[in-house]
Amino acid sequence: MSLNTQSLQPIINFIWTVADDVLINKFLENQYQDVILPMTVLRRLDLALEPSKDKVQKTFDDFKDKIDNLSGLLTSEQHGSGLAFYNTSKYTMKKLLADPKNIDDNFLDYLNGFSENVQDIITKFKFRNQLETFESTNITFSLIEKFCSPKVELSPDKISPMAMGYMFEDLIRRFNEKTNAAAGRHFTPREIIELMTHLVYLPVKDKIQQGTFLVYDPCAGSGAMLTQSKLFATNPEGEIKSKASFHLYGQENTGEMYATCKSDMLLKGEDPDKIKFGSTLSEYGFDPDLKFNFMLTNPPYGTSWKQDIDNLNVSSTKKVEINDKRFNLPIKNFKGDLETTCLTSRSNDGQLMFMLHMLSKMKDPKDGGSRIASVHNGSALFTGDAGSSESGIRQYILENDLLEAVIALPLDIFYNTGQPTYILILSNNKDKFRENKVQLIKGDSFYNKMTKALGNKKSELTKDHIDSIVNMYLNNEINEFSQIFSNKEFGYYSLKVKHSNKDFDEDVEFKDVEFIPLINEIDKYCKEEILKYTPNAKPDLKSIKIGYSINFLEYFHNEDSYRNLNEIIEDIEILEAKSNGLLNALLK
Repeated sequence: MSLNTQSLQPIINFIWTVADDVLINKFLENQYQDVILPMTVLRRLDLALEPSKDKVQKTFDDFKDKIDNLSGLLTSEQHGSGLAFYNTSKYTMKKLLADPKNIDDNFLDYLNGFSENVQDIITKFKFRNQLETFESTNITFSLIEKFCSPKVELSPDKISPMAMGYMFEDLIRRFNEKTNAAAGRHFTPREIIELMTHLVYLPVKDKIQQGTFLVYDPCAGSGAMLTQSKLFATNPEGEIKSKASFHLYGQENTGEMYATCKSDMLLKGEDPDKIKFGSTLSEYGFDPDLKFNFMLTNPPYGTSWKQDIDNLNVSSTKKVEINDKRFNLPIKNFKGDLETTCLTSRSNDGQLMFMLHMLSKMKDPKDGGSRIASVHNGSALFTGDAGSSESGIRQYILENDLLEAVIALPLDIFYNTGQPTYILILSNNKDKFRENKVQLIKGDSFYNKMTKALGNKKSELTKDHIDSIVNMYLNNEINEFSQIFSNKEFGYYSLKVKHSNKDFDEDVEFKDVEFIPLINEIDKYCKEEILKYTPNAKPDLKSIKIGYSINFLEYFHNEDSYRNLNEIIEDIEILEAKSNGLLNALLK
């Protein structure tokens, strides 16, 4: 277990006891997080405002009848909180405990005193829905007292946004496990974020020392990927030490995670209005023409996006048609002609749709282009036959030379999935030595087993592991863990072939499918590989489709790892001799 996670466990464990000490028999188990998560965020905001409480209160009392909009004053350093939010109520959480008899009314007054941006957070948590139950079950005092305990140190001075992300993800993981709920998303361990930021920023570190750069996560979650990527680029003690301005943009469709993300943006001094709520695929929250320099994300995979399809679909037939330029792209047919095609992955897995969305948000190469790091499971690499949308998306990416690298991650590296996962690195402004090539890195060989698992997470990356992977990438190495291929090597033609067998009393006709590497000429392949051996075969040239897939493990197949056939035969003969001897002994 990493040091950061280990050190936070006492706080997480104490917060977890709120369920057993206060909420039990008052709320259903699947409702516990509806109380605990917003209370954690509110206490964190409460502690951030404590030092300026008296100043804010005085400014509010002095000017509330004189100025209509006090937001500027109440957030100023001189007269207000010095933060992007405030609370005009006379209460803090600790002060609420001084009047137990009126605590329910006073708590409502306290909540109503927050600025509009915090009101949005409270609303997305649906926290006011819980107040009636607090009052009717008489738990408001106990709940607030619990969160005001010295054991719950949530001040931004003591708990960083990164650490807060750990806490929330651990709490949500526990809630999901307790209620057997499907998580539906895969929280990103911080060492994976660290690896992603290295892969995205280091190749262009000399180009991002000055200026303004926009960073985007279309599946922002708790916002950790955004804040950590900025920290990596701008840390004065880090590898890049950029003095550029980095603006963080994100969108999240889960209320509790959106609220968590926005609260930490407030505390970090980031613009909370650059975090949008809603589904990125069908309710994109930003100007469609806004482009980003860097995009990092871990989209949900194996998760339905049917609601987005329903929102976007413009067809009255069964065929899905989307009138959205993000998902309608020019794809070459086998004749080399471009055909604009609506690309929609299967409804139970929308991960590649997020990839198309990000591709549409890349800056023009003449403006510096964009770099993307995105986490996917194996489905994104090889699911879908030739002619399918999934294959078409890979075809678009590879034929437009956008994919730089695919890095296999260790198994059991995520909290709530043990399946194989990969980081895809994309760029529309490749270095010359990477043009028309893709680097595959077997990063799943670099990890340590954790002494104590966190959910499904049993593996972790150390700094040395990250450095090893990053160096192979930066140096474009070819070795047992890193291979480089041309884009075309991942493509193939799918060709239907009819066969007739006249050896039977009647003609028997059947069809099979030939997969022809793109680097081959179809006519020549048919003559030398099909007709040469089956003269009666009839290739159906009208059926040809182009497919692309990256079957990662195949490219690291090591023939030398197999034993010599003669050695195997000798061993079998020895075993047979021994078994015959044993059988003869038993028969005597």
